[in-house]
Amino acid sequence: MDILSLRRCILTLKIAKYSDIKLGDTAEVSHTFTEQDIQTFGDLSGDYNPLHFDEEWSKQTMFGGRIAHGILTAALVSNVIGMKLPGTGTIYLSQQMRFMRPVRINDTITAKVEVVAKDDEKERITLRTECTNQDGKTVLDGEALVTIMRLDQ
Repeated sequence: MDILSLRRCILTLKIAKYSDIKLGDTAEVSHTFTEQDIQTFGDLSGDYNPLHFDEEWSKQTMFGGRIAHGILTAALVSNVIGMKLPGTGTIYLSQQMRFMRPVRINDTITAKVEVVAKDDEKERITLRTECTNQDGKTVLDGEALVTIMRLDQ
């Protein structure tokens, strides 16, 4: 999709509304991390740590082999928050996270968010954030605070 088509698509998206978000709402997205994902993230971020790129070197570490960048895993949480729950128009205020297990190339990771609190006065939403691997084991756990922008009518 070219940039002009993407802009048109974005302009037609419905902005989430604070009043539509309910405690207990959930959403998720899954992605299988590939060699190309690791390379692309390294190219974008400049993070070429050998833990992510050098199999021989990384075999000598506590992980016993290459792993994906932790923040690449966290990006799936951003995907869910920005595109599904609350969705378009969401503004990240903060994100606390703990990396529980390594993510390896070809792991399928599911990021899930759940609405756990709402502050009606400030219109802020607290989300539990979690990423699990294909074995159902938690690889990332945390909490996000977001708000939803309001468009001038």
